[in-house]
Parts: sequence; C-alpha cells; structure tokens
Amino acid sequence: MSSQHKILLVEDDEALAQMYMMRLQAEGFNVEHVANGEDALSAAVKYRPDLILLDAMMPKISGFDVLDILRNTPETANMRIIMLTALSQPKDKERAENLGVDDYLVKSQVVIADVIERIRYHLGISK
Repeated sequence: MSSQHKILLVEDDEALAQMYMMRLQAEGFNVEHVANGEDALSAAVKYRPDLILLDAMMPKISGFDVLDILRNTPETANMRIIMLTALSQPKDKERAENLGVDDYLVKSQVVIADVIERIRYHLGISK
C-alpha cells in the first residue's frame, strides 16, 4: 500500500481522541484530529480525508449538522463517514442514516478493534 489512507477524526474528548489517533497511526493510517464541528468542515475540504470518523455531540456544530453539510457540499458529498457516538437511541441512528451516514457505531457497544474493522471495510482494505 503506497499511499496512506487519510482519516479525519472528529472528537472533542481529548483522551479518547489520543487513543484513537495512536491506534489508527499504528494501523498505518494518516490521521488528522479536530475537536469540533466547525473545524471538521474546513478540515474535510482542506485535508480531503478518505474517511471521517465523526462524533455526534460536540460544541458549536453537532455531528448530525456536520454530516448534513458534508453530504450537501459537492467536494465532500462522497466522503465515507462513520459516526462514532454515545447516542444509542434508534431515532439517532435513523437520523444519521437519513442524512447519509455510511456507518453508525455506538461507543459503548464497540471496542477500538471493531472501529478499525469498519474503517477497513469502508475503505475496501483487506487485512
């Protein structure tokens, strides 16, 4: 694999973000981290990630709004987006799916290995 896949991690919990970044980098991904929705929008256009790992509850702009804006912006409309959130209600998942999310993972129900597996799946990377 010559070119590294780029992942944009959008997470406002610094400790969790550090853990994910270290693991993703160890798996060979090129990772950028931003802590809020506003920065996520500009980073998506500037950094042009292959996949965005998006938290739902964040300061300024929520993950749902970020997802909605990204899907309605030509340059980012086709980016793969996995929502990684504490929200476990079916209505939240349904809302994300209606907005065009590629995957919806609930933090309390997955371990980091599961997340890596879903990222690989969506990027078409075989182990």
